[in-house]
Amino acid sequence: MKIEADSNVITEHTQDDKSRSYLCTVCDERCTTKRNLNQHIQTHTGDKLYSCTECEKCFSKRRSLRRHMYVHSSRYKCTECGKCFNDNNKLTVHRRCHSGEKPFECTVCSKRFTQAHHLVRHSRIHIGKKPYRCYECDKTFSQSENLTTHMLRIHTGDKPYTCSQCDRSFSTSGDLESHKRHVHSSRRPYDCSYCEKRFKSSQELKHHVYLHTGAKPYSCRHCSDCFTRPDKLKRHLLKSHNVGTWLICHICQKKFDCSGNFRVHVLRHEGVKPYVCYECSKSFCTSAELKLHLLKHSDYKQFCCGSCGKYYKRKCDVASHFSRCSLKL
Repeated sequence: MKIEADSNVITEHTQDDKSRSYLCTVCDERCTTKRNLNQHIQTHTGDKLYSCTECEKCFSKRRSLRRHMYVHSSRYKCTECGKCFNDNNKLTVHRRCHSGEKPFECTVCSKRFTQAHHLVRHSRIHIGKKPYRCYECDKTFSQSENLTTHMLRIHTGDKPYTCSQCDRSFSTSGDLESHKRHVHSSRRPYDCSYCEKRFKSSQELKHHVYLHTGAKPYSCRHCSDCFTRPDKLKRHLLKSHNVGTWLICHICQKKFDCSGNFRVHVLRHEGVKPYVCYECSKSFCTSAELKLHLLKHSDYKQFCCGSCGKYYKRKCDVASHFSRCSLKL
């Protein structure tokens, strides 16, 4: 017997008279009951029916909500930083951030991880495995989180998380937190042990450290090229080996290989300028444009010419001056 749901996602098979296996056709995971399968399907569709009464978080499973409530009770609390978790396992993993312990190592590139599932997810880079498939457009992903985000952004367009400071909306709470940290906060808690630079996220710091160590952990499976960042590997695969999908603007049909450049391009079409100068209220499409504009309101000059010692506000200005200064010498 075979039963297909309206969404063409759920398939039911009868293996014998006593047991039935419910198969998810998105990721091939099997569940023992139809109820468990329906709850599992919500991880692909992005439906979150259970909301927390203490905060704005929503969950696709009732047991996930129950576990989340431990965060508000402070039952599992880190003694180092005071952060709370919903179970002891997550607290144990979190403590590795303070101790630096990374017990799981990749056998291909020797990269180490704090959690086993991070190692499993990383190993898909080397073998090219993408087990999570979108049932709307057949696009595949190596992580279930990427599939969920894809469904929210591409097929529903729902952006329920709104920034209270600039009214910009986001598909996930993680994107909103990242926006607040990078746009509305000047705090840089992550400092480099090799130089004096500080960063707003651990990911930025990690990629920066690769410049000091010379490590290039992201290798192309089609050639011998290696890269310091996963986005650079993705762009290399698209340009050199035609692996992946170009991002095409629906207004002018221009193609992009970088999602960041694509988003900025669409914002320019729509006239959206989320980055506002606090001195004169002038707005910009990107944070880089805002930073460059803020130099007009400041007398601080940080870039020095190596020939004559003259200081400039912008790196491009000192580079242009240095070329002329070298010719005079």
